[in-house]
Amino acid sequence: MEQKKTSNKKLLRTVFQLLISITALYIVLTKTDTAKLLEIISTANPFYLFLAFVVFNISKILNALRLNRFFRAIELHLSERYNILLYYVGMFYNMFLPGGIGGDGYKIYVLKKNHSMKVVNVFNAVFWDRVAGVFALLFLTALFLLPSSFAEMHKAYTPAVYAVLVLCYPVSWLLTRILYKQFRSIFLITAVESVLIQAAQALSAWFILLALSVPSNHIDYLAIFLVSTVATVLPITVGGAGAREITFLYSLNYLGLDPNAGVALSLIFFAIAAVSALIGMFLQSRSGEKERQKSQGKSQKEQQDNISHTAREMNETDQ
Repeated sequence: MEQKKTSNKKLLRTVFQLLISITALYIVLTKTDTAKLLEIISTANPFYLFLAFVVFNISKILNALRLNRFFRAIELHLSERYNILLYYVGMFYNMFLPGGIGGDGYKIYVLKKNHSMKVVNVFNAVFWDRVAGVFALLFLTALFLLPSSFAEMHKAYTPAVYAVLVLCYPVSWLLTRILYKQFRSIFLITAVESVLIQAAQALSAWFILLALSVPSNHIDYLAIFLVSTVATVLPITVGGAGAREITFLYSLNYLGLDPNAGVALSLIFFAIAAVSALIGMFLQSRSGEKERQKSQGKSQKEQQDNISHTAREMNETDQ
């Protein structure tokens, strides 16, 4: 009975995320010149798109390395290669299985099963890795907003942006000391890595701007890109689809700039993320084949029951 309720909850969450993404994309496409949008995307420079793809995946590899530091802090020692493979499979779950166990839940399940780790310990490492990323995102967003047109138009809010910039990491350090003392020793290195990860994603977005031959206002586009990334952190859309596009649409209209290039940037960035996540599908199929060879007698239903049980434990821990 409890399992049925969990399945229904996942289904409702999936439907909700799909509705939000579809609604947001519908609004964007009805308020932009779709012919011009397609022309902008079709004439993009492939060399810069390739650079954007490479830099995006560098950011993901750095993200996996940072997560492994959190794992080592809880005495979970994984090889960097295995951890990167696990991270990419998690990317696939996040992108293509909305409302389900998700990438984080998959990692927690695998690590609990194969390394006899407590769910709460792995959850803490995965959760605080995410929090480290959010603080870096807020830091860089504030940094890019200061020289943007938004700061020029709303000078009264400049002190608040400076406050975010200055207080971001002291607050992060304080929360780490109070809530997760086991991660104090890696705070500085993971903070630096987090900024590098978000900077790499901004660099990937900049390469897309170059591919689209956007002539000016690059700081504005990148500031909006970082703000839209904050919006995609909220788990209300499928892989962030729709959230980033609608942020670009209304923000660029507000600045009096053509939104087509911004929407094209966000769509291409989503495509790069999706293609990168498909690497996780390939790795999942390979690992699944090895798993079947090791334990042919274990049924698929039993595996799904174990994953669902781990997901419920994770949800209870989160609550």
